[in-house]
Amino acid sequence: MTFWSEPSLEPKRAFRYLFIMAGKSTKLATFVVKKVKKPGFEITESEHQFLNHTFYFPGKVKWKEIQLTIVDNVGGEDASAELMEMLTESGYVEPNINSAEVGKGAQTVSKLKANAAIGTPEIIQLNSDGAEVEKWTLKNAWIKDVEFGELDYSSEELMNITLTIKYDSAKLVTVNPKSDHPKPAVK
Repeated sequence: MTFWSEPSLEPKRAFRYLFIMAGKSTKLATFVVKKVKKPGFEITESEHQFLNHTFYFPGKVKWKEIQLTIVDNVGGEDASAELMEMLTESGYVEPNINSAEVGKGAQTVSKLKANAAIGTPEIIQLNSDGAEVEKWTLKNAWIKDVEFGELDYSSEELMNITLTIKYDSAKLVTVNPKSDHPKPAVK
C-alpha cells in the first residue's frame, strides 16, 4: 500500500506545525516562528582493534541542538523584547561597575533558571484538519545562542532572529487522529 493510492493516508507536511515556548512570565508568540528544525540524535561509537580488525560498538545517545528562525515584529508581540526578558529570567544581570551593587552582576545563567524562563518547548505537527499528529517535547531546554539579525538598506525582507536551543532529551508522542489515542514513539 502506498500513500498516493490510498486516500485515507496523508503524508506529514512541513508547513503544518506549531512551536510553543512559554516560561513563567514570558512567551514567544507561536505565529512569529517561521522555521524550526526538529530534534535529532546521534549515537557515539567506541572502537576496538583486535589483530588486523577494527570493531565498532554503539555508545551514548547525544541529542542535537535545534534551530529556530523567528520573525521580529514591533508592538505587543516583540520577539526581541521577549528573548531579552528570557535572558534576564535565566539569571543574566547587566554589569554595572559604577554601582555599589557590583556583586549582583556576578550572577550567571543557570540551567534551572533558564529552563524556567523558556518552559518546556514543544513542536506540534498537524494534519490537514488541524489535528495534532506528532508532538516533540524538549526536556531541560535552554537557549544557547541568539542572532538578532542583520540590517541592510538594500533589503526588503522581514527581520529574522535565529535561536539555537540545547536540551537534555526529547520525547516524541504520535497521535492517530482517527483513534484519538496518543502513543509514545518509544516504549
